[in-house]
Amino acid sequence: MKKSKNMVTASGKYDAMKAYLLDEAISILKDLKYSKFDESVDLALNLGVNPRHADENIRFTTSLPHGTGKKVSVLVIASGPKEKEAEQAGADFVGNKEYLVKIKNGWTDIDKIIATPDMMPIVGRLGKVLGPRNLMPNPKVGTVTPDVAAAVSAAKNGEVQFKAEKAGVVQVGIGKASFDKKKLVENYNAFMTELKKSKPTGAKGVFIKKISMSSTMGKSMTIDNST
Repeated sequence: MKKSKNMVTASGKYDAMKAYLLDEAISILKDLKYSKFDESVDLALNLGVNPRHADENIRFTTSLPHGTGKKVSVLVIASGPKEKEAEQAGADFVGNKEYLVKIKNGWTDIDKIIATPDMMPIVGRLGKVLGPRNLMPNPKVGTVTPDVAAAVSAAKNGEVQFKAEKAGVVQVGIGKASFDKKKLVENYNAFMTELKKSKPTGAKGVFIKKISMSSTMGKSMTIDNST
C-alpha cells in the first residue's frame, strides 16, 4: 500500500520502538497533527490485572483539571422534582419510562446515564443493553444518586469514568490536540495519580506494564513510565 505524504513525514519524526518522556511525546503528537478537526488525545494502558477476578477489577471515576474537551451528552432518569433539578443542571435528556422504552428499542445515543436510586429497579432490567456500552448507572461511580444536579455538573465538566477491560486494558481520553502542553500534562498526571490509587488488592507484580498515547488519527507512542 502506498503511504501518504503525511504518513512518510510522520514516520521520520518519531521512533516506534522508543519509549518517550511525556513532554516529548506530547510535542511530537501535536507536531504530527494533520487532520482538520480537533483530535482527541487518548491513552491506552496495559495493566497487570485480570478483571475477571473480583479482587483485581478496576472501575472508578475521576475529574480531569482541564476537562476532556469533549461535549458530553447526559440522560437523567428520574421522576417528580428531580426531573426539573436535572434540567436546570444542564442535562440533555430527562425523563423516565419513555426513555427506558427508547433504550429497550435500541436507542443509546448518549454518553452517560444518571439515575436516581428509586428508578434503578426498572433501569436494571436493561443491563444487557447498557452494560456492554458502559452506560449502566452505578452508585460506585456516582451515576446512581439522589443529587442529580451535582452528577450532571460533574459529567459536563471533565469527569471521566473508566474500567479495565477483559485483557486488563484501560482506555481514556485526556484532552484535545488543541490543548496546550501544560494542560495535557496536568490532565495526564491527574489521571495517573488516581489510577495508581485504584490498584486492586489482588494485583501482583508490575501494575502498569505499558502506556501508549495517540491522537485520533495519529501514531501511537509508548510513554516512559520508569520515572
